Amino acid sequence: MTESFFDKNKFYFPVRVYYEDTDAGGVVYYANYLKFAERARTEFVRALGVGQNKNLSGENPCAFVVCHCEADYKSPAVLDDLLTVVSEIEQISAVSLVVKQNIFREDKLLVALKIKVAYISLKNKRPQRLPSELNAWYTATAAAKDKNSNNAAE
Repeated sequence: MTESFFDKNKFYFPVRVYYEDTDAGGVVYYANYLKFAERARTEFVRALGVGQNKNLSGENPCAFVVCHCEADYKSPAVLDDLLTVVSEIEQISAVSLVVKQNIFREDKLLVALKIKVAYISLKNKRPQRLPSELNAWYTATAAAKDKNSNNAAE
């Protein structure tokens, strides 16, 4: 896989491991998995039509900030691995969202992350309402998921 894509409510983002991502032992340095996840979240919201450059300017510039992070490291990645970051919004509120992100090499889970991000005003550092595109997408995918669950139960 070399391009990002959606499959139902999940966003798939490819990452190649470069030499700069590895430590002296030749494995991916633990903090770099957070960078991979950040890139995937950025592309996720961009694919939904939320342009972060646009949100950083104007009368009330806003940005996403990480306010909680859980990481479970299961197996290492090494130089030249092709990884896939799978992102899924697990929970959403008016001003924040929780994103479950799993990093795979082929079918092997390497890292499981749960990241909570808040949307804040850069002027006063106070929470702001999430961009409407995110709420609309989440509502639509949740409705489709419920419909599929109901059809499977019948």
